[in-house]
Parts: sequence; structure tokens; C-alpha cells
Amino acid sequence: MIPFNPADLIAIQPELVLLGATCAILLIDLFIKPSQRDITHWLSIATLALTSYLVWRGAPELSSGVTAFNGMLLHDGISVVLKQFILLTSGLSLFYARNYMRERSLLVGELYLLVLFATLGMMLLVSAGSLITVYLGLELLALSSYALVAMNRDSASSAEAAIKYFVLGALASGLLLYGMSMIYGATGSLDLATITGKFGQVEHPGWLAFGLVFLVCGIAFKVGAAPFHMWLPDVYHGAPTAVTVFIGSAPKIAAFGLAYRLLEGGLGPLSGQWTLMLAILAVASLAVGNVLAIAQSNLKRMLAYSTISHVGFMLLGFVGGTPAGYSAAMFYIISYTMTATVAFGMIALLARKGFECEEIDDFKGLNQRSPWYAAIMGIAMFSLAGVPPLFGFFAKLLVLKAAIDAGFLWLAIVAIVFAIIGIYYYLRVVKVMYFDAAAEETALPLPSDVALRWVISINGLALIVLGLAWGPLFDWCNRAFGV
Repeated sequence: MIPFNPADLIAIQPELVLLGATCAILLIDLFIKPSQRDITHWLSIATLALTSYLVWRGAPELSSGVTAFNGMLLHDGISVVLKQFILLTSGLSLFYARNYMRERSLLVGELYLLVLFATLGMMLLVSAGSLITVYLGLELLALSSYALVAMNRDSASSAEAAIKYFVLGALASGLLLYGMSMIYGATGSLDLATITGKFGQVEHPGWLAFGLVFLVCGIAFKVGAAPFHMWLPDVYHGAPTAVTVFIGSAPKIAAFGLAYRLLEGGLGPLSGQWTLMLAILAVASLAVGNVLAIAQSNLKRMLAYSTISHVGFMLLGFVGGTPAGYSAAMFYIISYTMTATVAFGMIALLARKGFECEEIDDFKGLNQRSPWYAAIMGIAMFSLAGVPPLFGFFAKLLVLKAAIDAGFLWLAIVAIVFAIIGIYYYLRVVKVMYFDAAAEETALPLPSDVALRWVISINGLALIVLGLAWGPLFDWCNRAFGV
């Protein structure tokens, strides 16, 4: 029996604090009135801020990486970067959710608790050093997400989206479990580092290849890569917009961590096989996402197909199987999530009870009503399109460079072609805001929440600041991978 090491608790201190605070908020929420729900809101924000501080405080001394609980958990530079942005985007999602959910009588304690538990699952996932930890973190995130999508029990579309999400999510989890069982059967270990070290001693290498196929399929389901994307547009559309802000941002960072820990951390010696598989998934995602987004009139569905195309771009960083490529992919997914929070947050901000503001035509004439919000939404659209000098442009540039350096020039050319196609549907939103007249004078009410207006404004302006000064963040990503 392996003895307990009290020092392991230091490495997992942020997760323990987050878990303890979440349980405390659960108890506090039981004794407050619905009119006092702001207490739960600010306690949740404070919990995320405290957890972020603890992650940051542990980063300098743990920059070289340490393991805890016999290698089941890793605390290294990669997990620190990913956790910080998971906590940031989760906090932004809660800010954008408060008014939206309150107007629909959905601002309940469960919203905050599910987001906090999902955040805990994501933190475990990006720190996973074992197949067991991967699955525990993934399922904690998934089960919380299913419940969040079904928050609006009076909406048939929300119920339908939740059922689709649950069924296809369970299928993806089954694929991952089956792949993990093949890997365990071949190597006799659940530890990712041990699995990597035993590749030369495997008696039946075919089991590893068989397990790899199922793992890649499961990962593709979780990240929303084509052709395993069928759940994503329906879930984004059917979920309450405030929930879409969350599931469209932070879990994408966790999905990057899932792909990296399993493929590079556990199956690195098979990179010759899985890089080609990821290249095919990248092409399919770029094609399906950009082409089908053009046909959408609903902004949430358009952004959902856009997400599929951005997953394709993220995979460009993986195809080389190099630290520089992983660093570029991490930078890209951070750029995407920061931009997606603005785009989905603007939909939630401009919606009101009885008017969801999720059709592209609902944004007609926004510039005449509020030039500031039109500018923020325009910044988000141009950043997603990769227009310089915004954040998204340099993210695209870096993953394209990583693919070219890895010898995948053809893949970079394909990505550029589809990126140009993708500019069209982003420009359509800008055209509607600036050049079309509003169909109804009261179609776009302006929000009264001062904190919300400040948060979304800072979030939007950050896309410009990070576009002009992206170097420090990219250096941070490089240091995480030892580049």
C-alpha cells in the first residue's frame, strides 16, 4: 500500500479550496432568499479569484513540475496557464449570466454550484497524470454541463439539447473508456508516464494502435471536431445563452488539456500515427465549420459552427507533435475562448425576457442605438476572423507557422483558404450592425447593469491590447512547454 504524503496536499491546494468553498456556498445558498441571490454570485466570483491566486502563488516554485498522489496529478507550467484561463473565463461567464438568468427566473444557486463543480473538473483534467484522473475530471465537467444545458425546464429546445448532449457525451465517454482499457491491457498501467515508458516492452503493439483510434475519436467528440461535431450546434442553440457563454469557452481550454495529456503525455511514441489522424480531423473541421456557418441565420448556431472551424485551427498545432506546436495551440485556444466570451456575452447582454436577441437580424442597427456595443461586437467578430492587429490574427499566424515548420505546408494552405471563406459570415454580422436599419425601434434594449457593462467592455478591449502586446502571453505559453 502506498503511504500518504502530506506534501501532496500542497500541489492540490487550489482544487481543495475550490471544492471546500463550493460546498460552503451550497450550504449558504440553502438559507438565503431568492432576492438575496447576489450573495451566492459574489461568493462564487470570490472563490474563483481566490483559487486563481493560489494557482498563481504555487506557479514559481512548481515551474519545473511536481507530481502528487503517486503521479495521478501533475502541477506544472502547462496546468498553471490552463487553470488561470479556465478560472478567468468561468468568472466572466458568471458575470454575463446574472442578469440574463434573473430576468427568466433561472438565477438559482444550482447555476453557480454547477459552474464551480465543472471548473473543478476542468482543473483536475488539465492536471491529470493518470487515465483515472482524466476520466474523473472529464465526467465531473460533463455531468455538470448536461445539467446546465437543461437549466430552463420550461423550454423544449433546452430539454432536447440536454438529451442530445447527454447521449452523445455518454457515447464519447464510452469510446474513451474502451480506448483506455486497450491501453491498460497492453501496458498494465494507468499512469501516463509509465505507459509512455513501456512502449518498447509491449507484447501486443496492435492493442495500442486499437486503443489510440478510440481515444482520438473520444477526444474529437469532446472538442467538437468534425465529423464528431453533431451535438455542438444544437447544444449551443438550445441552451440558455448564459450557459452557452460558459460551455463555449472554458471547456475548450480543458479539451486542449485532455488532448495534450492523453496524446503527448501518454501516447507520445505513437505520434507518427495520431498526428496524421489529427491532420484529417483538422481539414474536416475547417471545411464543415466554415462552410456550414455561412448558411446560418441564428447567431448562436453560426458561432457554434465557427467553433468547429476554430477547433480545426487548434489541431494545426498538434500535427507536428512538437513543444513549439503545442505552445501555439495553447495560445490559439486561449485567444479563441477570450473572444468567444465577448461574442456570446454580447448576445446575453442585449437579450431580455421574451426576446433572445440570437438571430443575426436582431443586431440590425445596433450602431445607431449604441456605437460602443456595436464596436465591442465588431472587435469580437474581426478577432474571430483573424483580422490584424487583433488577438485572433496572431493566434492564427502562430499555429499556421507551427504546421509549416512541422512539414504540413499543404495543411496550412487548406487552413488559409477556409479562413478566407470564414471571413464572410463574420463580416455579415458587422454589416448588419452598421449598415442595416433596425426592424423594430425597441428591438435592442441597452443593459442597466453597470458591472456587466464594464466587464464586457474590458473583455472586448483586451482583444485589442493582447493583439498589440501578445508577446508576454506567448512567452508564458512557450515557457510552459520548455520552448
